[in-house]
Amino acid sequence: MPRKLPLVVAFALVLPLSACGLFESKPSQDDIAKNFLADFAKGDTAAAAQLTDDANASKALMDKVRTALKPTGVTLTAGASQPPSGDTATVPFNASWNLGKDRTWTYQGSLAMTQASGDWRVHWQPEDVHPKLSAQQSIALTVLQPDPAPVLDRDGAPLLAPTPVISISLDRKQAGDLNSVATALAAALNRFDNTITAQSIIDGASKTPDGQAYSIVNLRDADYQTVKPQIHELPGVSFATQTQLLAQNKSLGPQFLSTIKTAVNTQVAGAAGWRVVTKDAAGNDVADLAGKDPQPAKSLTTTIGTGIQAAAQAAIAGVQQPAAIVAMQPSTGEVLAVAQNAPADAQGLIALTGQFPPGSTFKIVTGVSALEAGKVTLDGPLPCPGKTTIDGRVIPNENEFDLGTVPLRTAFAQSCNTTFSQIAATQLTSQQLADTAKQMGIGADFNVPGVVTVTGSVPVPTSTVERAEDGFGQGKDQVSPFGMALVASTVVKGSIPTPTLIRGTETKVNTPAQQPVPGPVLDSMRQMMRAVVTDGTAKAIRDIPDVAGKTGTAQFGDGTNSHGWFVGYRGDLAFAVLLVGAGSSSPAVVVAGNFLRAVK
Repeated sequence: MPRKLPLVVAFALVLPLSACGLFESKPSQDDIAKNFLADFAKGDTAAAAQLTDDANASKALMDKVRTALKPTGVTLTAGASQPPSGDTATVPFNASWNLGKDRTWTYQGSLAMTQASGDWRVHWQPEDVHPKLSAQQSIALTVLQPDPAPVLDRDGAPLLAPTPVISISLDRKQAGDLNSVATALAAALNRFDNTITAQSIIDGASKTPDGQAYSIVNLRDADYQTVKPQIHELPGVSFATQTQLLAQNKSLGPQFLSTIKTAVNTQVAGAAGWRVVTKDAAGNDVADLAGKDPQPAKSLTTTIGTGIQAAAQAAIAGVQQPAAIVAMQPSTGEVLAVAQNAPADAQGLIALTGQFPPGSTFKIVTGVSALEAGKVTLDGPLPCPGKTTIDGRVIPNENEFDLGTVPLRTAFAQSCNTTFSQIAATQLTSQQLADTAKQMGIGADFNVPGVVTVTGSVPVPTSTVERAEDGFGQGKDQVSPFGMALVASTVVKGSIPTPTLIRGTETKVNTPAQQPVPGPVLDSMRQMMRAVVTDGTAKAIRDIPDVAGKTGTAQFGDGTNSHGWFVGYRGDLAFAVLLVGAGSSSPAVVVAGNFLRAVK
């Protein structure tokens, strides 16, 4: 017995050596399949390819698929395989590709496995990626954009609607004689954009990297058809059709409608769909593998009235200076029109955000403030001299007209600067004037979905002279046409209406609520504004029934030029007209008359 013990010990020491040495097992087909799927999933296509029987072909296709799909994550999980049949086996797997933007592609596949000299490899074939992928094919992801939903006016007519657009591009490498092609393109396209010249096309194409085309212009299909015979066969020129949200009437407030489009683009874009497809060697779709149809968005309805907008645009179309009109419904705060001519468009959306001295239109605020304070009455006598001096500041009436002593309504109708500067300087405190401006909407701050608005500002005057100047709309007063339309609306409604542009959205009011203007004060102001039209500075439009308003000539700069204003209402339509640098209010009154006569 003792003699055998060394032999048993020796045998026990040999066992570990045989387990990790001479008889070590090779990876099974399941092991190779799992490693291949793990490498492919994490994007290590080089490592995955080494586990196949065709490293070059497998890596090329795997790279091509991952490049086409650009996955944010891939999960490939091997299932349990059946016992091998000779030197072949099949390993099933589950695939889940995260393609971003809530796009997930899942499917089941299988790997063909082969064994040579006892070593298992993935037998490479396109079906190893997807069961429907064949030789000479690839996989692609296509994003399907829905046509945008239209943006409608208050009556359901389209303001902005999906419109076919042709994008015209030039590849200089394929153009041959670039100068000749550019000259032909410029001759055809300059009518749509006068900045397009042969030189601009040459410069743009020359700066574009090789292999890319220079985008020259996008044309509506109707415009493209008029020049198609001239440009369609030009070498190097390509044409791509897409759908864009465009104004149905190009002259119906292009700056304003462009602003709305930018603001609501995401709301009307809808949800994109997608497709994963197989493609043949020529790039043609062969089979759909997965996807989701695009989901169109619902249309948006604005408060804009196409007829009112068209009337406003037509009224300022022939004006040489920058001109703007804002119209609003006082009872609801709905914005009915925002119109600008081309010179105004060049300065931005001044109708809603421009800041200008209000001139005598601010006498609405001064008058309300004095009436509310009980300092004046509608028919109370007040002096209206040709000029007055307040703390050394000489304030004249226009051409120094002198009315003597007249009722307040007459001083307002004839726009006596001397009267209202004296009221502001001697009857009101600086805080009263600033507070009444806020009560009428000047300085109110809104977040109106669809647009940016600035009403204006009236800083608290720091001296008697400043208060006097503010009293007739000079000084530091600053307003926009939108702000003055809000003032006119407040006269009609009695309190500041909350402006809206897109129905179903809520305007955020960022300023404290103001007390409504007392009824008797409103009655007096309405009579005074009506007198401006019947007997005062806006008599040129007294043929139009029920119009009330206030003219304004607002000096700016060195005082040698003036803006022209007319602010008013007719029924439930309030408006503000501004002509920048017009010299007087008379042209603004004419424009307002043309606008009101055209509004049905």
